[in-house]
Amino acid sequence: MTLLCPVSKGPVKTVSNPDIEQRAIDVIRGFAMDAPHTARSGHQGTAMALAPLAHVLWSRIMDYDSEAPLWPDRDRFVLSNGHASILLYSMLYLTGYGLTLDDLKDFRQWGSRTPGHPEVAHTDGVEVTTGPLGQGFANGVGMGLAERWLRNRFSPEVVDHHTFVICGDGCLEEGISHEAASLAGHLQLGRLVYIYDDNHVTIDGITELALNDDPVKRFEAYGWDVDDVGEIADDLDGLEAAVRRAMAVEDHPSLIVLRSHIAAPSPDHTDDPATHGYALKDAEISAVKAVMGIPDEPFWIPDDVAAYYRDIGARGRPERLAWEQRRAAWDGDAPAFDAAAQATGLAGWEDALPSFTVGDDIATRVASGTCLSALADVVPGLLPGSADLTGNTGTAMKGSTIQAADSPAGRQIHYGIREHAMGAIMTGMARHGGTVPVGGTFLVFSDYMRGAVRLAALSKAKVIYSWTHDSVGVGEDGPTHQPIEQVASLRAIPNLVVIRPADANETVEAWRFAIGHDGPTALILSRQGLPVLNGTAGPGRMSRGGYVLREPDGDGAPEVIVVATGSEVSISVTAAEQLATGGVRARVVSLPSWELFALQDADYQATVLPDGIPTLSVEAGSTFGWARYADASIGIDHFGASAPGEVVLARFGFTAENVAERAAALAARPE
Repeated sequence: MTLLCPVSKGPVKTVSNPDIEQRAIDVIRGFAMDAPHTARSGHQGTAMALAPLAHVLWSRIMDYDSEAPLWPDRDRFVLSNGHASILLYSMLYLTGYGLTLDDLKDFRQWGSRTPGHPEVAHTDGVEVTTGPLGQGFANGVGMGLAERWLRNRFSPEVVDHHTFVICGDGCLEEGISHEAASLAGHLQLGRLVYIYDDNHVTIDGITELALNDDPVKRFEAYGWDVDDVGEIADDLDGLEAAVRRAMAVEDHPSLIVLRSHIAAPSPDHTDDPATHGYALKDAEISAVKAVMGIPDEPFWIPDDVAAYYRDIGARGRPERLAWEQRRAAWDGDAPAFDAAAQATGLAGWEDALPSFTVGDDIATRVASGTCLSALADVVPGLLPGSADLTGNTGTAMKGSTIQAADSPAGRQIHYGIREHAMGAIMTGMARHGGTVPVGGTFLVFSDYMRGAVRLAALSKAKVIYSWTHDSVGVGEDGPTHQPIEQVASLRAIPNLVVIRPADANETVEAWRFAIGHDGPTALILSRQGLPVLNGTAGPGRMSRGGYVLREPDGDGAPEVIVVATGSEVSISVTAAEQLATGGVRARVVSLPSWELFALQDADYQATVLPDGIPTLSVEAGSTFGWARYADASIGIDHFGASAPGEVVLARFGFTAENVAERAAALAARPE
């Protein structure tokens, strides 16, 4: 391994004042008990045990300026075991991030800035939304990957920091941690410092009920640098030394295995699994405070400790100001750096988007890949990747080198067959800033990503999902690989914009939206070729979520509306033409994004899907939810079948003839 001694960035911040440091830790432990007790809810023990570690990180190690929480070159901190959120909130309050003592007293209450688990963009200083165990572990890998890529793409003058992650037994048991740790080791990501809180406690009891893994051997096998430091949870100098050793490792991620004791220094409940939750009440809290020798009063903090921590929170200010001067004087590619930092494109980036000729037959996954490559030079932060399906999912960026240990500036990421970790790593990259991650797999495997996708939506992370092979058109792979309910379930996630484009030109507009959007976008793309339709090109149509693609010829209102998405739009257009020969006037509506359509005003929605005209929906997936727009549906409310894709689609009724027949019957149905 490569060691840098001393660590190249930032001054040594060791503070030799044992008395005030011990009282500072006692204050944190008091908050860890008092806030959950006031709320009658929360997790006390872990925050108590890790108070010395948190103190060391915030006072001796990390580079930050609490006055500028979003300073781009700050060190990143992730509390993967987010149930210990009071630990993070205590440090943010103490070091001056804007939280108040009243915020700690409002822990877990309605409208408070201190919710039960940390939420990014809700509380200054929170980097990612954690809670479901293991997610933060993988987010940290994404942050480390983003930092290394930016540092190598631009310069250490403007990007040079570390990522620190605290994780627990639950994080390491969740499968996502295995996926993420394996990839981090493979990529040899340095500047990642993970501290494993090895407290031997889970909700059900001691970890030995279900776990006897050897974390040292496990992580060494992944290619991590591992330091089993044992019983030093209260040794401030020992903790600092261990963290600084890990920071000096440049070519491997680092894991510090720290044996802690939950709820320490409680005289009666140290190592008690009950303290994983809310177990310490009045008498127990008084007993702990007596052991610590502090007043038995809630939320106690002496003036000198408060002043001490506020000074600590400002120590990074000179370094932040020096960075701003370096950034202003930097002679590198400033336009590209700024565009990456803002997760957008260079001036005029939209001009690089392709256009496709009406009548051509192009799979939307192929069109998406063309868009991605066209944007490579004008959206500097684009980092595409795939879970072992790069060519299949349209996520290969032409001309890009592979992201690897020996090519850290490479933009093409190979996540391997690790869908869940891919999703969470992308969230970490996006929340780090400087990148627009794109990740691809088959739509049916979005199920494996769902936990990460939900948190990306909750945290409004700007990620782009390329989910392909979007229907039973997948064909011979059969029902295990044919998505049925996935689109409906993704539409149910708040803040996730789901777009199922009808053709190549709607795909272009989907990319235009995704690059301009400030949250996650899901592209639902076809395996099979689809005809490029007349009327789908140009901005302003797809971006409204739904629009009239075809009106019946001549004067008069339509007698029936056929509303469709994706590959079913083209057969609906053909069906409308067949209906016209039979004297039935049919309008065709393309509805690629329910979320964007729902944002339009009622007048616009009524011009597209007016009341009083019978409406038939056509989508090769679950009909769940279509009742809001349609009177009848052609869909699939059962699993698929193994056969050539065109055969399966036809057998399930996705032909122009069947659509025309169903639409005509609907138009003729009496009110």
